[in-house]
Amino acid sequence: MKLSLFIAQRYLLAKKSHNLINIITWISVISVGVAAFAMIFVLSVFNGFNVVISDSIHKFSPDLRVTAVKGKTVNLREFPFDKIKNVKNVDYVLPTITEDALFRNAEKQQIGQVKGVPDEYENIDRINGTMLGNKGFRLHRDEVNFGTPGTGMAYFLGINPNRPYTVVQVYVPRRGNASSFNIENSFNTGQLYVNQCFSTQQEVDDKLILAPFRWLSDLMDYDSLSSDVEVFISANGNNATRKTSAAKKEIRKILGPEYKVDDQYEQQATLYKMMKSEKLAVYLILTFILIMATFNVTGSLSMLIIEKKKDTGTLRAMGADKNLIHNIFLNEGTLISIVGGIIGLLSGIVAVLLQQYVGIIRLGDGTGSYIVDYYPVALKLTDIIVVFVTISVIGGIAAWTTARLAMSKMCPED
Repeated sequence: MKLSLFIAQRYLLAKKSHNLINIITWISVISVGVAAFAMIFVLSVFNGFNVVISDSIHKFSPDLRVTAVKGKTVNLREFPFDKIKNVKNVDYVLPTITEDALFRNAEKQQIGQVKGVPDEYENIDRINGTMLGNKGFRLHRDEVNFGTPGTGMAYFLGINPNRPYTVVQVYVPRRGNASSFNIENSFNTGQLYVNQCFSTQQEVDDKLILAPFRWLSDLMDYDSLSSDVEVFISANGNNATRKTSAAKKEIRKILGPEYKVDDQYEQQATLYKMMKSEKLAVYLILTFILIMATFNVTGSLSMLIIEKKKDTGTLRAMGADKNLIHNIFLNEGTLISIVGGIIGLLSGIVAVLLQQYVGIIRLGDGTGSYIVDYYPVALKLTDIIVVFVTISVIGGIAAWTTARLAMSKMCPED
């Protein structure tokens, strides 16, 4: 162990001649620990909400979405469905139509989107998992076409899914007719029967109704056309991202530059960027609080330097140079920050694990209709490393500055 570090360790643990310095030193340790605890816990809460949102996106979004680079539609006669179905880990390759629409139920109406999906959607487990009730996802029965709204859209239209066969009128823009504002001339009209709802992201729930693909294609005069093609990958667990990336790369080779292939992150790029920006903003705010906490370190180190002035003179008489004395107090200040940081990190990790596996802090009073009952948390090794490095750097800078200024006054010459 270096001499400067050994002496600094002794100064930290040994009892000082003035009890106030002991108190201030441990207040410094605790303040840094509290800041470290707050950083790791709050960042873990953000991670938890990101996981919840990502899971909601994954349940209702395709793993890959193919759209045309030019134009609004995909020509299904020219699209290489067979080649893409033969790509490893691809389960479904399904054309879909998404269009803005006006919905009306009795006296209530709402603008949103209607999405036409093929019958294979009924067989996708994660889509079925978003459906409320025990009826199962159905697009049609005999000649009856079913529409499945999100819970938000159902609320806006006054739909009770427990009341069977509520009829919703659907108005979609008529292709090639932009000259008339008359609703009869500008829109094609159809009707859907509603007997269930789905629940996923609020943004989706508030605006979307699922409908049969063929019904919507006929309503919009989409002859062998679709808005996009959705690809579902049989990838679960830790290898899901790797399998999806491999399939995406292969599909891009098959389709060429005429089509764009987006994974779930790219489909929701704005949302993911916003979540990253929010987490970064919170990290910067907590870092500022940590900087405020290091003022205690500066104060305790300054008082320690004054108390050890006699020891400093003894060391100088024994041949210690200015750098050794500077390093003693530099290590002392850094040790205060690191010890406090370790205490805070360990406490934060324990608190996060308790929240994750036991559930201590609830969302609301427990009576609200939340996706999760407790604040979601997710501990990441990268966050632990970033917080520890941040504490070490800020504590080191504060200690270096304080020791440098003090030594310039106490030991002006070498």
